[in-house]
Amino acid sequence: MPRGQLILIEGLDRSGKSTQASLLVSKLGHASSSSSPPCSSKLLKFPDRTTPIGKLINEYLTNKEFQLDDQAAHLLFLANRWELNQEIHNLLNQGCFVVLDRYIYSGIAYTLAKNNLDDSEANTSISRGKKSSNLASVDWLLGPDKGLPKPDLTMFLTLDLEEISKRKGWGNERYELQQFQAKVKRCFLQILNSNQDKSIEILDVGEKSIEEVTNQLWDVIVSHNANTLTEKPIEYI
Repeated sequence: MPRGQLILIEGLDRSGKSTQASLLVSKLGHASSSSSPPCSSKLLKFPDRTTPIGKLINEYLTNKEFQLDDQAAHLLFLANRWELNQEIHNLLNQGCFVVLDRYIYSGIAYTLAKNNLDDSEANTSISRGKKSSNLASVDWLLGPDKGLPKPDLTMFLTLDLEEISKRKGWGNERYELQQFQAKVKRCFLQILNSNQDKSIEILDVGEKSIEEVTNQLWDVIVSHNANTLTEKPIEYI
């Protein structure tokens, strides 16, 4: 039986990914006339702050006095992804297109960025899975994610940090600091470029209107045939 496709949008804080994820869910819903009720497209956000674990994550992100060890925080975000594992499977098997606002790459990139790596240390950790000073290796970070559904298409939105820092709401949460986001961006790009996965697209969305970015993302979705049901079995991390 044909299934829906899993589409991931990744990016820095305030990069516009949440806006675009919502717009693409609507666009996929209109385009997927072959899908049957009750579902044609669905948006899932990570972290999902409505779950028991998600509520704890929300407190961590919004209350800067709430401190957690970096590895403990990483495992909280990871557990939040597992909370929605069965829901993702059910939706895909119902023929629903599932759009994810953040997922596994955010978990790895943000944890790596907390460790104040220089370029050589980050590259070593990412490409070889080795442990640098004060750093859990990528193998360690990714290990517990294995078994989660792998996105059929991943789109990473990149733009200038100066542009991001001027956007509404910037600075409201723990990680919204320009210097830290620069490290996150570097880690994201190193992880995604080292992956050599043809289902990953890195897209420059700087100085573009919301509509222009939506059209850019939709063109990528169509080029990957990610707007149609697929007979391919679900792949896993």
